Amino acid sequence: MRWHRFSAVAGVLLVTAASLSACGTGAGTADLPPTVSGLAKEARSEGVVNWASWNPEAQMRPAIDLFEKTYPGIKVKYTNVKAPDQISRLKVEQAARKVSIDVANAGGLTVSPAVKMAADVDWAKYGVGAKDVFAKNFVYVWATPKVWAYNTGKVKAADVPTSWDDLLDGKWGDGKVSAESRASFMTVWDLNDAMGEAKALDWAKKFAPLKPHYSPNLTAAAAPIESGQVDLGTSLINLVLAAKAKGVPVEIAPVSPTSANESYLYVPKGAPHPAAAALLTAFLSSDEAQSVLAKTYNSRIPASTDCSAPDGNAVVTALCAAHVEWYGATSLKDYDNLAGFFPKVEKALGTDVG
Repeated sequence: MRWHRFSAVAGVLLVTAASLSACGTGAGTADLPPTVSGLAKEARSEGVVNWASWNPEAQMRPAIDLFEKTYPGIKVKYTNVKAPDQISRLKVEQAARKVSIDVANAGGLTVSPAVKMAADVDWAKYGVGAKDVFAKNFVYVWATPKVWAYNTGKVKAADVPTSWDDLLDGKWGDGKVSAESRASFMTVWDLNDAMGEAKALDWAKKFAPLKPHYSPNLTAAAAPIESGQVDLGTSLINLVLAAKAKGVPVEIAPVSPTSANESYLYVPKGAPHPAAAALLTAFLSSDEAQSVLAKTYNSRIPASTDCSAPDGNAVVTALCAAHVEWYGATSLKDYDNLAGFFPKVEKALGTDVG
């Protein structure tokens, strides 16, 4: 079964070249062939596609291998680049007309600024469904919901928090909880009308006195949970599931709701290998690639809570088993609002250090 998204999710594919000698202004997406076969032929003549994303390469490698097997002669050069760094880099490179990224990744606060950086691509020509295209030029490829996780060796089953209010219990004080300082783990409060900004700020002000162990991002916040340095904390579901598969004593806490945390791929304006970029982005949106990405917990999921037919998707299965509801962003306005929401929550948490 293939899950589709609300109206339009557009691919965000960013790729970084190994050196500036590989950079260029690109031939332009307006000149791309109108068919997949034509696109593949032109992509082979380019020979390489530079993909930049924040996920570890190991998580993307199975899909990369499948692409290179499907389209021999096209090499994928993958670079791990944090989302804010991608935006900063592209701003400089596009201004200098020396772009080194072919496929970029956008999510959260980087969605709105990436809109102006994305090239126009008619994704329908390359088999991308309209429901998987967002903001015209972004392609929805995977989601990694934010979750609360706990160390099963440190927390008894009876003590596992089951709500956001449970997390305010004094027993989690004095550094027993890790949290992301940038407050993106609270995204759902801004997306869910039943929660909202006022309630979010009130919760954050009550959470701050627990003196959480703050980390700069969700990946860093997950590490102390896995090691047992803290009892529980904020994480990403793909990190929790990957750790569990390796035997690490971590589990998802049934704290609900949460955000879907969608990731989009796009071809930036001036990409040096636009045909290969469009081909890779469209390929990653295909059912075949999605089934491979699902094995590393990085495929699409329903836009909002849907446990009716998980169909073997480990992320959906885990969320539903933990009774965690999720909400996705449905418009650019949602992402624009987050830009004003996070700084206020950071101030309430006491992490607004600029």
